[in-house]
Amino acid sequence: MSQHPAVTFRSAWVGAAAVLALAPGTLSPAAADVAPRNRPGDAVQTALNELVGGGEFPGALAAVRERDGRGRNYTAGAGDLATRAKVPVNGQVRIASTTKTFTAAVVLQLAGEGKVELDVPVEKYLPRLVRGNGNDGRLITVRQLLHHTSGLPEHGKAIAGTFFENQHRYFEPRDLVDLALTQKPLFAPGKGWSYSNTGYVLLGLLVQKVTGRPIGAEITDRIITPLGLGDTYWPGAGEQRIRGPHPRAYKSKTGRPGGEPVDVSEMDPSRGWAAGQLVSTPRDVNRFLSALLGGKLLKPAMLEQMKRAVSVPGTPRGWGYGLGLTKIPLSCGGLAWGHSGDVGGYSTRNGITEGGRSATVTATAESLTAEGDKQLNSALDTALCAGK
Repeated sequence: MSQHPAVTFRSAWVGAAAVLALAPGTLSPAAADVAPRNRPGDAVQTALNELVGGGEFPGALAAVRERDGRGRNYTAGAGDLATRAKVPVNGQVRIASTTKTFTAAVVLQLAGEGKVELDVPVEKYLPRLVRGNGNDGRLITVRQLLHHTSGLPEHGKAIAGTFFENQHRYFEPRDLVDLALTQKPLFAPGKGWSYSNTGYVLLGLLVQKVTGRPIGAEITDRIITPLGLGDTYWPGAGEQRIRGPHPRAYKSKTGRPGGEPVDVSEMDPSRGWAAGQLVSTPRDVNRFLSALLGGKLLKPAMLEQMKRAVSVPGTPRGWGYGLGLTKIPLSCGGLAWGHSGDVGGYSTRNGITEGGRSATVTATAESLTAEGDKQLNSALDTALCAGK
C-alpha cells in the first residue's frame, strides 16, 4: 500500500489504458446517494484525484464504510471518454478476482455443514477430472486449491489469441480446466505458491457437484440475497453488458502503457467464472467484507481457517494469502483483509480493517505498470487509514 511495493493478485486479461481530466469527487451516506459535492480536504478524494491524474486510469470510484454502517462514496475522472460523462456514484463494475472470496466463502460454508472436507483430495468430489501432464487430483487437496498451493498451471496461458480476439468468446468451465491441463504442473502440491485461477474454477465445479446447483446460484442464495447486495449479480451465460449504471472500462489497444484506450465494457466474463465473474459496486463489496469478517457468513472455526494465511513469494513481510482472502499490512498499523481483482478494464482493491472500517477502490483500466499498482494500493491504504 502507501508504504509497500505493489502487490496484487490478478484475474485473467490484465492490461491498462490512459488518461484524462479530473471530475469532482462525490460523497454519499451508505443508505442513499446525495448530490455530488467537492471535499478538497478529504484524503480519500485526494488519493482518487492523484490516481486518475497519474495517467494510467481514466476514472475511479470508491466507497468507505465505518463499522456502524455509515459510509461515503467518491468519484474522480471521466466515466466515459466519448461523452466526458462523470463516473457514476457507486457504479457497477466487474470485480474480477474479488469473486474468489465469494467462492471460498461458499466452500467454507459447505465445510461447516459437513458436506466438504478441506484436507481430502479434490478427486473425492471431482473424480478423474484433474488428470494430464503430471497434474493429478488425487494429490491435490481442497485446501490447496483455496490457498493457491496446488501447483496447477494457469488456464489463461493456454488460451490462444489476444484479449480482443477472445473478448466476446464464451468458455465452458470444463474447457478452462482442460486448457490448464495441457501444461505441466508448476510444482508438486503443497511445495510452493502460485496464483491459480484454474484452482478456483475447480472449486466452482466442486460446489456444483456437492450441491447440485450452479455456483452462481449458490453465491446468490447464500451470500448476495441474505446480505441484501442489491447491486451485485452473477452474469448469465453469454451476458456481456453490465446491467446498471457503470463507468466505462478501458484497455490499451497495444497492451502496453500509453496505448490508445479501447472501451471494453462489453465482454464475456466466462473466462473468469468462479475465479472472477461477479459484477458489484464498491458499497456492496464493503458490505460483503463487513459481513464476512464480522462472522455473519461463516462459523467461527471456518472464519479462523479462512484467515490462516500462507506467505506469498515476492511480497513484503506481513503479507499473506488465506483461503480466498489476502492479509494486508497497513501503513497506519494493523491489518486489513480483502482481495484485489483485475479484468476487462477494471482494477479493484478492497479491504476491511480489524476495527471494522472497509473500503473499496476501483479504477476504470487495468494497470500495466508497477507504479500503477502502487497507486492503486496506496489509494486503498489511504481509504482504510484516513482519520487514524
